[in-house]
Amino acid sequence: MEQKTASARKFTWKEKMAALGPGFLIVGSFIGPGTVTSSTRAGATYGFQLFWCVIFSVIAVIVVQGMSARLGIITQEGLAENLKNDFADRPLLRNLLCGLVALAIVIGGFAYMGGDLTGTALGISALTGVSTKIIAPVWGFCILLILNFAGDAVKYLEKLLGICVIIMAVVFMVTMVVVRPDLGAMFAGCVPSIPENGGLMTCLSLIGTTVVPYNMFLHAASAKRTWHSAEEIPLCNFGTTVPMIVGGIVTGSIMITSAAVMHGMTVNNAMDMAIQLEPTLGALARPFMAVGLVAAGVSSAVCTPMGVSYVLAGLFGWKTDSSDKRYTLTNAAVLITGIVIAALGTNPLGLIMTAQAVNGIVLPVVVGVTVYLTCREKIMGKYKNNMLQTVLGLAIFAISLILGASSFLGVFS
Repeated sequence: MEQKTASARKFTWKEKMAALGPGFLIVGSFIGPGTVTSSTRAGATYGFQLFWCVIFSVIAVIVVQGMSARLGIITQEGLAENLKNDFADRPLLRNLLCGLVALAIVIGGFAYMGGDLTGTALGISALTGVSTKIIAPVWGFCILLILNFAGDAVKYLEKLLGICVIIMAVVFMVTMVVVRPDLGAMFAGCVPSIPENGGLMTCLSLIGTTVVPYNMFLHAASAKRTWHSAEEIPLCNFGTTVPMIVGGIVTGSIMITSAAVMHGMTVNNAMDMAIQLEPTLGALARPFMAVGLVAAGVSSAVCTPMGVSYVLAGLFGWKTDSSDKRYTLTNAAVLITGIVIAALGTNPLGLIMTAQAVNGIVLPVVVGVTVYLTCREKIMGKYKNNMLQTVLGLAIFAISLILGASSFLGVFS
């Protein structure tokens, strides 16, 4: 019997719904305190001027996550393994690239961990009145204990908190409609521009909170476990595109509500961020925002150390379970570093924004590697990037590189 091509097979609605799982795992990772904070602050400070960053982020995350998932399906190996294999005959260059990717992932993971813990602490602080400098370290040690001694409980906790995050997303989207934003200003914000007085960092934060470097490694690994043949690529594309669009709508709705309700206001804490939900929730806006930040922060805080550890395991040939001490020690190192960062942070919202900006700075390294590998016929065969995918990938790499380099140079100037 003649084998079906990747475009010939028809998929049932049930298969398509099941295919959404890996994509929504990625969305659950990036819809965290960083998304709420950066989107709220962007809208409150600049109105709709940085709305183009949300659009760019959605396009970028669809393209690069789609590339990494396709790589996982075709090669049945992760992004890190493909990087090592492709440069096996050039050990010096291979080691240099693996070291650069590892450094980028670790730096981004450390910063992201600090932001995750601080975001959760913001929500708990709003409910209890206890300082985030106290709550963040305590919560970090709780996560450390959960990951090492109560692994099964994490799954049930994440499901419960995932429902909370979904409810929060729906409330933001409903509020976006209720506040009736200025559509003219919104469309004007689709034209790229970077305002002065912190606009570049806010721009990087918006991009860094959506296009998270280690998520590309996680998606490649998830795709290879979920799908095993090239004919399933269209199913994978559906399972990637739909969740990423949903995640983008959530991010956009937060910015739109903030721009419509809070433009010109200063955002200093979780209660300030809750103001944008008052048109829908009234007096319940503040406790709702606090619980939402806790839920979003917990889910991200559990995923971040595991994500960094998984990437390093792929790069350096570790096992991805507790039998390999290097894997478990990396989990602990990411968490402990995040605890220190969160404990030292003087401004919780500023720390979260900085964490997302750091992700934006290291992003070009991972995007560049992903585009390069998926353009290689030696690796992908006839399923390598087509012209449109290549152009989009290079454009995303170039824009992220320019923004990241500008922010990095700005630190010294």
